[in-house]
Amino acid sequence: MEATPALEARPLMDEDTFRENFSQELKPHKTYLCYEVELQEDDAWIPVDEFKGFLRNQGADTLEPRCHAELCLLELIPSWELDKERHYRVTCFISWSPCPDCASQLAAFLGKNSHLSLRVFASRIYTKFAGYETGLRQLQAAGAQITIMTSEEFEYCWKTFVDHQGTPFLPWDDLDKYSKMLSKDLKGILQALAVFPSQPCPLR
Repeated sequence: MEATPALEARPLMDEDTFRENFSQELKPHKTYLCYEVELQEDDAWIPVDEFKGFLRNQGADTLEPRCHAELCLLELIPSWELDKERHYRVTCFISWSPCPDCASQLAAFLGKNSHLSLRVFASRIYTKFAGYETGLRQLQAAGAQITIMTSEEFEYCWKTFVDHQGTPFLPWDDLDKYSKMLSKDLKGILQALAVFPSQPCPLR
């Protein structure tokens, strides 16, 4: 995974916003999602730089209608008008893993759009509401790759989506420890046999 130069017209996240929302030590109420698209050419994935950016959930602290970040992305994707005869990979770097409802809707979206595959790199696991485990397993069963972000992904996001002004990425304390712990938790969730009923959850 290599960072590519940002397009001049593409908005970038400020440094404080990135650290406040992606640092695993903090528990923000907002959710930020960085996304990029690649086109499959034989065995290679070619970046499609015009479909690269970031967004956040809506309605938590504004007058806009409420919408989780993942659903904002689902609303955005049709505007890209991707060729359904080709295959694309959408990669998301997200500050919280999808809630049960969002995971279910992402899974349904993949089921209806066989020309797309999805990778989700999450900074944290959203565990507030019962059913999050089932939702993540459902999303994985739909073909999505779900992984915890490591220092490699954080640095990539810093270089690609943040207006860092040439400042190198400096990992926060215990980043590797948190990533390993969360990766172990996620592995247990995705492999578990227990099933919990999902329920709608409010905006995070």
